[in-house]
Amino acid sequence: MTREDLSPTPQPHSQKPLPKLKLLTMFRLGLFQMGLGIMSLLTLGVLNRIMIDELTVLPWIAATAIAMYQFVSPARVWFGQMSDSKPIKGHHRTGYVWIGTVLFTVLSFIALQVVWQLGTSIQTTGWSLMSYGWAAFLGFVFAGYGLALSISSTPFAALLVDVSDDDNRSQVVGIVWSMLMVGIVIGAIVSSKLLNTPEICGEAILSYDPTATTKIVNIATLQATVNPVFIIMPGIVLAMCFLATWGVESRYSRFTMRCRSVQREDQITLKNALEVLTASRQTGLFFSFILVLTLSLFMQDAVMEPYGGEVFGMCIAETTQLNAFFGTGTLFGIASTGFLVIPRLGKQRTTKIGCLLASACFSLIILAGVMESPSLLKSGLLFFGLASGMITAGATSLMLDLTVAETAGTFIGAWGLAQSMARGLSTVLGGAVLNVGKEIFSIPVLSYGLVFVIQAIGLLVAIWLLGRVDVKEFRDNAKMAITTVMEGDLD
Repeated sequence: MTREDLSPTPQPHSQKPLPKLKLLTMFRLGLFQMGLGIMSLLTLGVLNRIMIDELTVLPWIAATAIAMYQFVSPARVWFGQMSDSKPIKGHHRTGYVWIGTVLFTVLSFIALQVVWQLGTSIQTTGWSLMSYGWAAFLGFVFAGYGLALSISSTPFAALLVDVSDDDNRSQVVGIVWSMLMVGIVIGAIVSSKLLNTPEICGEAILSYDPTATTKIVNIATLQATVNPVFIIMPGIVLAMCFLATWGVESRYSRFTMRCRSVQREDQITLKNALEVLTASRQTGLFFSFILVLTLSLFMQDAVMEPYGGEVFGMCIAETTQLNAFFGTGTLFGIASTGFLVIPRLGKQRTTKIGCLLASACFSLIILAGVMESPSLLKSGLLFFGLASGMITAGATSLMLDLTVAETAGTFIGAWGLAQSMARGLSTVLGGAVLNVGKEIFSIPVLSYGLVFVIQAIGLLVAIWLLGRVDVKEFRDNAKMAITTVMEGDLD
């Protein structure tokens, strides 16, 4: 792996120090992450629910198509390096952020139109060659959506580094990433209001066909209500992106003053990531913990909204609101853990307790399905969000503690890239396990319950792996092992 020196434009010696980033500007930057939260709700929430419940797309096909946006994440290496070396209109980050945002907001609407074609094909010809072709094309569109996200989100992360200093960077990152969950909560509330129409709920959405042996959804009616949501919400996200980044780079960026590129996440290839994460026994153990934890926490992304629809009979608007309960719990979990729990219990113990609580929450979620109690489901998701926030705060803090200062960028970059791939895999696994469950069980709650049980077991395995991580041994061995990997790559 090579580290190239950038060739910045020489700065005048009389140049005044750049202003410090203000709190209001930090929150303004967070609008971009809030927009990403809204977009994740539309794709993993609304689109996924419509495909599996209303259009009867096989769960593993729906999950695999959507997960394609995660599997193209290694492309952010290239886009990150492009933003370093090829500015647009004199700006290294802003132009890429805007171009990517325009593309992924447009592609979200295109993906919805492909979903309608897939649903129509299934209703007309069943799972024919045409249906599989539309499913493959949907995966292709989501791959493009993922590339567009990479074009915008990686330069945006680099922008946060450019406009901040060591003494306020953690504050910037904390505020901006917290607003991702705020976006999910607000997006869930607004989208549910837009989708809350009687025409697409219950029996009203069904087409009457006396020759049909199964219920058939009226796609035209569904389309008339959902299409405007995928125009209004992405339009709001686009406006938020421009508002978030307008003038920030030109006023606050320290990029041209920093003569050497720092080893950031966008400069780590997938091969390097895997080498770093398995460089020693302890790095391998911690990587295994992160992998199992990520898979176990996010498998329900592909199945939660369909669970609300099929088992509880919720309308699309109601299942969209489920994200608000999870998001609210996560926000409170992260905030309270950082200030109240970690100082008292420590990072490793806090993470273990969070995993244990999250595992127990799946029992509540399954029990809610058995009892057909929407209120218990919402409570379960709120508590699961709290536990997830606890895990996020604990595991992230532990990761920073286990990182050697000299190789911090390398390790964190490798961890981030590997985690994004695990997120994609977790989405696919969730859909695949649900598919298997539907083949084994005739009762829907058992099919979905299989996904939740596997998640609970996975979290217990994560606790066992974390128990084998030794902080002292990690610090003693990690620096040497990672340096060996990097030197070998240079050779």
